[in-house]
Amino acid sequence: MKTKKIMNSPEFAEAVAEDMLESRSFWADARKRFFKNRMAVVSMSLLFCLALFAIFGHQFSKWTYEEIDWSILGKVKTHGQPSIENGHYFGVDELGRDLYARVVQGSRVSLLVGFVSGILAVMIGASMGAIAGYYGGRIDQVIMGAYNITLSIPYIIFFVVWQAFFGRSLEQMIMVLVIVNWTAGLLIVRGQVQTLKNREFVDAARMLGLSDFKIIFKHILPNMLWVITIYMSIVIPEMIMMESLVSFLGVGIQEPNTSWGALISEGAKTMTFGTIWQLAFPAACFVIAQVSLYYIGDGLRDALDPKERA
Repeated sequence: MKTKKIMNSPEFAEAVAEDMLESRSFWADARKRFFKNRMAVVSMSLLFCLALFAIFGHQFSKWTYEEIDWSILGKVKTHGQPSIENGHYFGVDELGRDLYARVVQGSRVSLLVGFVSGILAVMIGASMGAIAGYYGGRIDQVIMGAYNITLSIPYIIFFVVWQAFFGRSLEQMIMVLVIVNWTAGLLIVRGQVQTLKNREFVDAARMLGLSDFKIIFKHILPNMLWVITIYMSIVIPEMIMMESLVSFLGVGIQEPNTSWGALISEGAKTMTFGTIWQLAFPAACFVIAQVSLYYIGDGLRDALDPKERA
């Protein structure tokens, strides 16, 4: 009887409720806070729609991104405006190529380059930062020396020199972006690891005879996944911006492939002739992606910061 009275008491119910609150998963709690951020949710929806456009948009195009409409070549200013009848939903460029198909291709290239190179760069930077922070000493000095040297290299010149030796392609673009930005997240992870490496769970792992590799990559880094996720959301839009900048300057993606930066560059050259659509559509996609990614990153920071957890 006493047991039943205790279980039915308000104090017991309150204690159970507190235990349930404390046992909530960190990621479930973060997800709940993230979806309360309206701007982050809207931005994620916009980015998702942009990704669908990049993946499946070519299925709605009557033209390929390389195909030239010879019937309006030379008449772009008068006949090249957006039109549903001739299948040029976004109009054509100065060479008579369908701009809708080229924006789809450019979106695919820019998003692929941004996400792949951003994720790889942060993974490498986080790993090197974890190693530097865990071991310290000479290893830390070597890694930090490489970090400082990398920051001192002008990346535009590095792009030009790299392409002079290895050519211009999508794979080369991703590779050179990763090389230039391999330091992404290094400092913040290094500082966090220097704090975590003296915690009790790391000492217990050492007492169990685990190797340094397992301690770093199975115990320390997983506890910093929220930091890495936040930093990744910051680096990806920076990668898209960098790729678009070098493509705008003419040292990025090579024809017939294209990207937002290359399309914006082409549109800026022809804008004085009244063909504003060549600039408007790729610029709109670029702005939507950048603004959405930054709002998503802001939402992730608020959701994943342990200080914000109730």
